[in-house]
This record gives sequence, structure tokens and C-alpha cells, in this order.
Amino acid sequence: MKQYDVVIVGGGIHGAGVLQAAAAAGYSALLIEKTALANGTSSRSSKLIHGGLRYLESGQFALVRESLRERAIHLRIAAELVELKPFFIPVYRDTRRRPWQLKLGLWMYALLGGFDASTRFGTVPKREWPSLDGLETQGLQAVVRYHDAQTDDAELTRAVVQSALSLGAEVAMPASFTGATLSPDGVTVAYRSGDSPEECAARVLINAAGPWAPRVAATIQPGIFIPAVDLVQGTHIVLPFAVAAGIYYVESPTDGRAVFVMPWYGETMIGTTETPYRGEPDEVHPLPEEEEYLLAVARHYFPAFKHLTREHITRRFAGLRVLPAANETAFDRSRETIFTTDRDTKPRVLGIYGGKLTGWRAAASLVMERISASLPPRPRRAATDQLILRRPT
Repeated sequence: MKQYDVVIVGGGIHGAGVLQAAAAAGYSALLIEKTALANGTSSRSSKLIHGGLRYLESGQFALVRESLRERAIHLRIAAELVELKPFFIPVYRDTRRRPWQLKLGLWMYALLGGFDASTRFGTVPKREWPSLDGLETQGLQAVVRYHDAQTDDAELTRAVVQSALSLGAEVAMPASFTGATLSPDGVTVAYRSGDSPEECAARVLINAAGPWAPRVAATIQPGIFIPAVDLVQGTHIVLPFAVAAGIYYVESPTDGRAVFVMPWYGETMIGTTETPYRGEPDEVHPLPEEEEYLLAVARHYFPAFKHLTREHITRRFAGLRVLPAANETAFDRSRETIFTTDRDTKPRVLGIYGGKLTGWRAAASLVMERISASLPPRPRRAATDQLILRRPT
């Protein structure tokens, strides 16, 4: 039976990040993925490496600071994959947040980002409004401009795995995790590769299965703690008309939620929704009412989109967020990643629940800190904040 230091279940961005971090730290590592890299939530996000501006409202300052730091690292190490873009926040007579509130928030944003050049913000002069992709100007009072970054989430995930493979990591794919048995000093991991049952040993098992993480945890014997989490569906639609000036951060006309309208490969992507989900993770799909909700945003802010119906949608996709179980709305819940271990000292299993695309590298670093006592000393190969990520080949 082959022995690894670290075995990871799940080929999304967090599983990819831990694979890279483990290999960079000098450990032998195997990633088990049942279908394809970034096949779940990590290809169905809003495609943003952002500083978390909206989390200032809920007081998640540490998350904003971390996100801004990670955004700066992405812009340096993943220049082929992450691009800084202008963001526009239009303010109308009935917009909930007034210009002074937005500017105060952006000043705090800049402060948490160390007043880096990428945190500069200002107001778009009225004479430049005609350049904003036909944005509705009736009742428009101001347009606030700042900057955040956009990526292709699936390509970024594949680039991280490509980096890990170059450091000696391994991937089993397609391969289905079927269970694990704990021993005093490690884990025996069972999985299927094609029609063949396989086993390997690991000092630590990382459960990075995203929406499937509670199910993965339930197959481990003896049983371990599984946190109470909710699945929240987020849907995006793509329309066959391009916005070119930048990304628009707007309020839904129906409930005031934040929605992004952004350029995407020559078209326009709009998202996202927050719909409680209680079905099978494999069966998540956009709902007609979610598509209508997002179309209402397009029609409200861009007169050229007023004729659009669901028949005009060229692509639609839905992903699942993992959030702490609670009665409050998804928007008001913490976006901090939840980490669980099977025991306080020398953990054999670590679970990753939730988390943001922007924070994958920081989350992976924290995972390695949490499991360090379970691993032998190894010579470090690289630092993940210095590894250049290149477009996958």
C-alpha cells in the first residue's frame, strides 16, 4: 500500500491549494477527484478575486484585510490569469447606499489594503457617463469607481494543480473516494479508480470536497465531528451582448441585494442569487425564478437589455456555497472558512467547509499549520506566495 503524507479529497480550488501547499512544503501528496478539476463550485463562481468590499457592512474586517492581501499576491504571481478591472457602482435617487457611504466604505477598503495603488477610488465625471455601456441615466446621481480583479476560476484551479504537479504531487482522476479508516497514527484511504478498488495510507486526510464535504466526512470510521452547514445556491446567466467599460456592482431592483454585471468572453455575465438548497449537490441547476431575477437586474440598469427574455440566455450555471447553519439570510452570514479536525493534537483528518475563491492560498497555508504536528520534518521546496501560476497547457 502506497504511503503519502497528505491525501486530499476534492479537486476544487481549496483541494488544489492544499495539494500545492503540501508539495511546496516538501510533503508527498495525492489529490483524489471524482470527475474533473473545478467541476463543482470552483467553475461556477462570480470569477472574481476581490477584496470583499461588501463584507465591510457586516463587520468582517479581518476577511477584507486577508482578501486584499491575497488579491495583491494574485496580481503578482498569476498575472496571466488575474486582471485588475474597473468596477462601477451607480447611485440613483432610490439606491440604498448613498455616495458618502460608499466613499467611506472605499476609504476603509483602501486603509485595509495599505493604500496600495490598486485601492484608489473616485467618482466618474458626468461627461463620461455615456461611455458606461448604455447605463441607465434617468435618476442617476453619481457613479463611484474603484478596482478589483477578475479571473477564470476553472483555469486558476487547473493552474494551481499544474504548479503542484511540477513539485512532485500526484492526482488520481477520475477516482471516487469511498471511505477512510482511522488508526492511531494516520488514515487508510479507500477509493475507486475506474473499476478498480484502490487503497493508500496517509498521515493526514484533507476533506476539501466542497458541498460534498459532509458526505465525505460521514464515510470516515470511527465517526468524526461534522459541522452544521447550509448549502446556498448561486446562479449566473450569460447574455449575448457585451459590457466593455468594466464590471458593474449594482443593487437588485427587487430586494436590494448586490449583483455583478460583468464582461465575460465577449458577452455579459450576471450573478449571483442566494437560494437555500436542500437537494443532492450533483443535481444543482438554475431555477427559472433565479434567471428572471437576474434578467430584471439587466433590464433595470441597461435600457438595451429591456427586450431580453430567458430565451436570450446563452449560458446558465449554478454553484453551491457552504455556509454556517443559521436562521439569518445568506448575505449576513460569515464567509470565514470553517476548519474542523478529528482531534486537537496531531489531527488525522482536517475538513474545509466554505471559503472564498480569493482566499484559497491563505486557507491552504492555514491547513498546513494546523496539520504540521502530524507530519515529519521535510525540506521545503518553495513558498506558495512566490510560485508563478501560468495558464494551463
